[in-house]
Amino acid sequence: MKAVLLAAGIGSRLRPLTNTMPKCLVPIQGKALLDYWLEMMFATKQIDEVLINLYYLKDMVANHVSEKWPNEERITLCAELELQGTAGTLKALHKHLIDEQLIVVHADNLSDFDMDAFIQSHQSRPSGCLMTMMLFKTDSPSSCGIVELSHDGRVLNMHEKVDNPPGDLANGAVYIFEPEILDWIVKHGVTDISAQVIPAFHGKIYSWLNDVYHRDIGTPESYALAQKEFKHL
Repeated sequence: MKAVLLAAGIGSRLRPLTNTMPKCLVPIQGKALLDYWLEMMFATKQIDEVLINLYYLKDMVANHVSEKWPNEERITLCAELELQGTAGTLKALHKHLIDEQLIVVHADNLSDFDMDAFIQSHQSRPSGCLMTMMLFKTDSPSSCGIVELSHDGRVLNMHEKVDNPPGDLANGAVYIFEPEILDWIVKHGVTDISAQVIPAFHGKIYSWLNDVYHRDIGTPESYALAQKEFKHL
């Protein structure tokens, strides 16, 4: 199984911190955000390669990886000349990812969970599901993509950043894709997972709840909160 860490974003909401530092490298209790994700990726024996897409301040990210992970041969850096979008990046990499289950992570969020448990939930998903979406309980539902679930845990609908959403279970932007999802992305030439891929597969997306920790650290307020509350396993 391969994994893609989407780490190319500019992090404009976190300025001025991100004026000189890419969002994926912002420190959480003294450690770069990206390093938490890489530790989780390599805590399981089921992932044999992690691809990291780069764009904003890409040399800084590349230098960080070479310094912090100098002997890790399973990391592949993939620089983009221009931002492709979350699904566009997967389309660009599809020849390298073909015919495999794929973990896809928005690496600008702070998260902690059992990667093996997440993978196992996908392997035991209901019939017909082509994707598993990690969920978390949010304290700000109107700022997230809130999901509606069936009795067996399928995502039936998602309400993206709306007033008065129906619940507090939110999309954590961590997924496991079956090869059919990537084939569909390539065929239709879409660029965004949340806006284009997920709506096309309602009813075929299984869900798994991260009950350890997950937070979007995209604003100074949420970033400061994460610094206080995060307790890494």
